[in-house]
Amino acid sequence: MRSDSIKKGIARTPHRGLLMATGVSKKNMNAPFIGIASSFTDLVPGHIGMRDLERQIEKGIHSAGGQAFIFGVPAVCDGISMGHSGMRYSLPSRDLIADCIETVAEAHQLDGLVLLSNCDKITPGMLIAALRLNIPAIIVTAGAMLDGESRCEKLTMIKGSFEAVGKYRSGVIDEKRLLELEEESCPSAGSCQGMYTANTMACLAEVMGMSLPFCATSAAVSSKKRRIAFDSGMRIVELVQNNVKPLDIVDKDALRNAIICDLAMGGSTNSFLHILALANAGEIDVTLDDFEQLSKKIHQVVKLDPSAAPTMSDFHKAGGIPALIKTMIDAKVGIVDKITSSGLKISEIASEAYVNTDLIHPYDVPFTTKPGLGILYGNLAPDGCVTKISGIDENCYEFEGCAKCFNSEEAAMSALENDEIKPGDILIIRYEGPKGGPGMREMLAPTSLLVGKGLGTSCALITDGRFSGGTRGICIGHVCPEAAQGGTIALIKDGDRIKIDINTRQINLLVPDEELETRRKELKPFELKCKSGYLSKYAKNVQDASHGAIVG
Repeated sequence: MRSDSIKKGIARTPHRGLLMATGVSKKNMNAPFIGIASSFTDLVPGHIGMRDLERQIEKGIHSAGGQAFIFGVPAVCDGISMGHSGMRYSLPSRDLIADCIETVAEAHQLDGLVLLSNCDKITPGMLIAALRLNIPAIIVTAGAMLDGESRCEKLTMIKGSFEAVGKYRSGVIDEKRLLELEEESCPSAGSCQGMYTANTMACLAEVMGMSLPFCATSAAVSSKKRRIAFDSGMRIVELVQNNVKPLDIVDKDALRNAIICDLAMGGSTNSFLHILALANAGEIDVTLDDFEQLSKKIHQVVKLDPSAAPTMSDFHKAGGIPALIKTMIDAKVGIVDKITSSGLKISEIASEAYVNTDLIHPYDVPFTTKPGLGILYGNLAPDGCVTKISGIDENCYEFEGCAKCFNSEEAAMSALENDEIKPGDILIIRYEGPKGGPGMREMLAPTSLLVGKGLGTSCALITDGRFSGGTRGICIGHVCPEAAQGGTIALIKDGDRIKIDINTRQINLLVPDEELETRRKELKPFELKCKSGYLSKYAKNVQDASHGAIVG
């Protein structure tokens, strides 16, 4: 065992003494040392219930003959950090989390890891660490919160709060109703209810085989989640004993399986960043070309909030990830049979799946033959950009409008709040990319305000920043190269015409090449916004979004 290097032999007497100081018995000194990387915090709704799950995981580890050690890692709530300078820390926290786990696991020579996660950048950060370390690991995502409800209206965090602000500002609802929605939209512990980033990544972790069946969809407050946590604790000891490592489970086929399912369920655009980052961590040959290739042929068979009314709780009742995989296997669209952390192959898991075809459509009767996500190219984004096709009205697949340029999210929000944005406008929010932000902030506040004000089908938004998984409307993000690197998005001027064509995956600035070259020569060199601290280090080392916004 790896941990023998800190507990075997005369020379390790001091080490054993220190370990005994933590409560390790002489008998358990010979057990596999399993770290529980817990992202528990009182600050994040998706993580407030983790103390209970820690206990269940710990019980499972000890029941299987292991020795558990809980240690903490940071967690950021994208919803709470949204719309202000705090959002600059969200994406960078992914790499910080990976570094924290690597540091603790290597410093203490742990034999295996249970990664207790849930929201936004924590799950991909933990998966990056697992692939980088390549020691036996299993992930437990803590689950989605219960659906909100007010006056018999089903609520989610996005529709009950962010979009409600837009409805209030446009006079659709009054302040009393706004406050009612605010109070009832998030009724329990758990990740936000729809197919946003947290739940997208939980689903993809299960597809890849890094978590047990139904881990992604079982509710945070359910007894099923507690049982999955216990079983995961049991299972990690077996993975250590059998020396099954993350890179035995996650390879190119597993990542392509994840991309296929992501496209089929209309997941968050953030998944592009995270899958590319996972490929880098595991030295796996997956690039943006894999997304582009698959996006041209995968139909969307699941449609959840924010693109439709059903939520994660409905998805769970309909059969969850096993049902989705069964649907995709039956469709013969390229799912490769793989071993999972459960010890079962995905085909074995899928073979037992119940599928409710009202929510998980048969592949030959999809919600749309368009995939949930798409990559666009053109002179505005030579290296690509990303859109959530599932969140766009089909009547808006071809959209042309006039640019209104803003060099920060705050400036765009001010224009929206002051009713300066009109039908036919295309908001350009730039210098918000990985380097320019720094940190590539999510633009949920402006996109939600657009929808709330009734402009979701008459205006578009283009940014080198990111979108929340809760975003819907004609929204194009991850524009590469970003403005801070001199990308075309930095050259756009107010009044320029832009054409977006979802059908042909094209996005073009309708300005002559000669004029763009003149503007490029006049463009001033970008200066980093942060001169010190973590974000300064991040901005100096981060790569562009088309490579996963990885640091290094």
